[in-house]
Amino acid sequence: MQIAAVVVAAGRGVRAGGDVPKQWRLLGDRVVLAHTLDALRAVDRIGPLCLVIHADDQDRLTDLDLTGVTVVTGGATRDASVRAGLEALEGDAPDLVLIHDAARPVLRPALVDRVIAALGQHDGAAPAVPVTDALWLGTGGLVTGTKDRTGLWRAQTPQGFRFAPILAAHRSHSGSAADDVEVARAAGMDVAIVLGDEENIKITGPNDFARAVRALGQDAGQQMDIRTGNGFDVHRFGPGDHVWLCGVKVPFGRALQGHSDADVGMHAVTDAIYGALARGDIGQHFPPSDPQWKGAESHIFLAHACALAREMGFAITHADCTLICEEPKIGPLAQAMRAKMARIMEIDIDRMSVKATTSERLGFTGRREGIAALATATLVKS
Repeated sequence: MQIAAVVVAAGRGVRAGGDVPKQWRLLGDRVVLAHTLDALRAVDRIGPLCLVIHADDQDRLTDLDLTGVTVVTGGATRDASVRAGLEALEGDAPDLVLIHDAARPVLRPALVDRVIAALGQHDGAAPAVPVTDALWLGTGGLVTGTKDRTGLWRAQTPQGFRFAPILAAHRSHSGSAADDVEVARAAGMDVAIVLGDEENIKITGPNDFARAVRALGQDAGQQMDIRTGNGFDVHRFGPGDHVWLCGVKVPFGRALQGHSDADVGMHAVTDAIYGALARGDIGQHFPPSDPQWKGAESHIFLAHACALAREMGFAITHADCTLICEEPKIGPLAQAMRAKMARIMEIDIDRMSVKATTSERLGFTGRREGIAALATATLVKS
């Protein structure tokens, strides 16, 4: 009996945030889709794999091991993309097909086995977990009623089907569908519910990346990963009437010079995060030779570093920034700087430290020629 799988990866995944669709974002040291393909390969009974991608993502395929994988372009809707994958398999039609979301990388072989076993007696089978929480109805932020949860399930993938009936169902289906079970039932196919897996999460929002990394790490027996990075930056004084330090505009008789807004404190913290991730420095991500970053606000750089940390499954547990200067005076503004940095980094203020020291009138800072900053960041992935 031949069993194939279609992996649906043509969506845009905008709710997950980031600059790229969620299936192409890093999950640990590889993109989400790489983990998903490996999870299906881990089931010996699955043969051909068909990957359905968006036309704009062709250049991203270099991130994947495509051994034994057929790649096709999807359609404007999920059901159109699934149909494209099924049509690609028809030339050497399998007996059974599993249709799986690319954004579900934590897939256990035991769950796949349950789906396949149920197809011995049914046209289709899909995993789901029962709804156990109380369900409310609400309007305008107020609870307006409750709903009986009896018989309610949260659907998951892979959803399995006998190949010929599900291909015929998709060919005859008109309009969109939430998933392939809806298409199958519209065609009169019976679909069995098999017990799902709470860790078979679908990455939807930004916080789901960390959950998926934890689940994958537990499977692999990985230990907690603690990283520390350092950052150092210097900017000289020039003409002006204020300086930017850790996101706070400080009135002063001169300004710091730089390609961006020259926020020396924010630059040091940003480089500390990149350093902990082993992902270079600000200059590599935002080259000063690129005119689009001329005068850019430094929170852009810091937010990018923090987003990259989250994509790689790390939480920023602490950051410490020391500003080195004779003037302006930092002490009265340190609390405002901590608050600003914490907001940008999306961490508690208690995890962000800003302090200052002088160089005892020695060196360029002692001569009041500029400001230096030293930062350390600690990141944890469990």
